[in-house]
Amino acid sequence: MSALANTVPREDLQTGGGLPISLSRVEKSFGKLTVLGNFNLDIPAGQFLAVVGRSGGGKSTLMRLVAGLDAPSSGRVTIEGRKVDRLHPSVRLLFQEARLVPWQRVIENVGIARGPNWQETARRTLVDVGLEGRENDWPSVLSGGQRQRVALARALVSEPQILLLDEPFGALDALTRIEMHRLLERIWSNRGFTTVLITHDVAEAVALADRVIVLREGAIALDIAIDLDRPRQELADPRAVDLQRRILDAV
Repeated sequence: MSALANTVPREDLQTGGGLPISLSRVEKSFGKLTVLGNFNLDIPAGQFLAVVGRSGGGKSTLMRLVAGLDAPSSGRVTIEGRKVDRLHPSVRLLFQEARLVPWQRVIENVGIARGPNWQETARRTLVDVGLEGRENDWPSVLSGGQRQRVALARALVSEPQILLLDEPFGALDALTRIEMHRLLERIWSNRGFTTVLITHDVAEAVALADRVIVLREGAIALDIAIDLDRPRQELADPRAVDLQRRILDAV
């Protein structure tokens, strides 16, 4: 994502790790429709939070508020204690669609902001996501999973301290999705950025997150810690199955 002119200056930010996020008495309404009401949530620095819920429950609205893409109707959203009222420069987003620029090669998509030494930094990040040697490929020759790895590299290249993920693996086949889960878990463990994952997939939430909240009609119906050893062995831990059942019961 390209930097915007009205973002917080980067020199005011710490480097490395994650940043804490807080929503205090937040309400978000669209006309007469209240999507979030008197909503409170604290996300510690470096936590991996998954947000689960049915369509229309407020998940995407929550993400847009944290990103600074929308403003709350009332209440306060803060990152590291500072009010969020614009796109925060240490936040990056990853969507279900990779949204690559088709007329630019892989390395140019990753280094789209064209910062100092952008080619070297982009190549290094491509190694991190398992695409070493593919920097000169066109997006059209990549598989869906490879395109999503490029999109992840583009989000990571600027060393974000908060990564927001909106159903990023929903369009991938089951095996590719598991590969992406393991890749994201490894990178998150190494870099320590705060992560918020929006997902309909309860198994995905349990496989990746430290904590899962269930949103229902704009409120938190369940807030549960995922205390499972890492790296996670998906589908192999009976504790994970029990956690999935408890989350599904709350959705």
